[in-house]
Amino acid sequence: MSDDATGSATAERGLAGHEQAVASFEEDRHSRLRQVQHFLHEYPTAIPFIVLIVGVAIFSVIVGGRFFALFNLSLVLQQVTIIAVLGIAQTLVILTAGIDLSVGAIMVLSSIVMGRLAVVWGWPPEIAFVAGLATGLLCGLINGVLVALIKLPPFIVTLGTWSVYGSMVIYVSHSETIRAQDIEATAPLLQWLGHTIRLGGGAVLTYGAIAMILIAVIVWYVLNRTAFGRHVYATGDDPEAARLAGINTARTLIAVYTLAGLICAIASWVLIGRIGAASPLGNQTANLDAITAVVIGGTSLFGGRGSLLGTLFGALIVGVFRNGLALAGFESLWQEFTVGILIILAVTIDQWIRKISA
Repeated sequence: MSDDATGSATAERGLAGHEQAVASFEEDRHSRLRQVQHFLHEYPTAIPFIVLIVGVAIFSVIVGGRFFALFNLSLVLQQVTIIAVLGIAQTLVILTAGIDLSVGAIMVLSSIVMGRLAVVWGWPPEIAFVAGLATGLLCGLINGVLVALIKLPPFIVTLGTWSVYGSMVIYVSHSETIRAQDIEATAPLLQWLGHTIRLGGGAVLTYGAIAMILIAVIVWYVLNRTAFGRHVYATGDDPEAARLAGINTARTLIAVYTLAGLICAIASWVLIGRIGAASPLGNQTANLDAITAVVIGGTSLFGGRGSLLGTLFGALIVGVFRNGLALAGFESLWQEFTVGILIILAVTIDQWIRKISA
């Protein structure tokens, strides 16, 4: 064999070895990416947990000891309590591949019903409270019937009921705020969740935060330990397959929206306790904040995947970033900017996970 032929053969073997090494590297890289995807698919709370830890670490450096002051940490928990309760309701709906844009309006309407019945119309506070819960339950039932039985898209239905319930807020309240002093004098029950427990070091824990934790535990148990919870996930993952498996998907959807409405009514009790008053202008951004917590928490907008713990992490992420940026001296517009970036990143990661798993 000539020297040229020998050199050519050696070059070809070298090139083949290089291509094989590149192919092996690419295969390993894709294998690792797939392993990460499967891990995130199996443990959807991993991403929000990591983001929360990173956020805490960043602001501990930027802000310093002020961020870890017990009073400030308890303040973050108070600030996210309402968002977390509404996020629990929103999680139930999004797990079924739906969305509820009316959760904030249901909450405010229920608070107005409680306040006006007890303070303006003189009903016993206990009856006014039950009437407020019934209001939220009825609003959720209406949403569920329109989505499950009339077969209307959840986005359109709840966009419409958001306007309807918002109009009812103005009609029932006459655009008047029921003052905290009046509620305290006639119906202190409605402010009960605003009471605090002092923990020392300036930290306080509100009864509303305790109620939020109890609601989360109950709903977590329902989703993870009952047949109804399995039906919720199955309906969101593939409604046709769920129906063929014997699940009454329409009844499941109605139950989900009704339960979400009831939780929103409980959030109205938390709201009155938080601000002391029953105002038609209370928590104007509650809808978006609740959706933000759910999306950042790793629950898929396409349904069938997500967890309640992730939603709680998502609410805490929103609270930590807003609080940290405020302590660092940033204006509110940068707080909203940061939350918007987090939403985009969360949806991008969700799409990436779905694409690779496909």
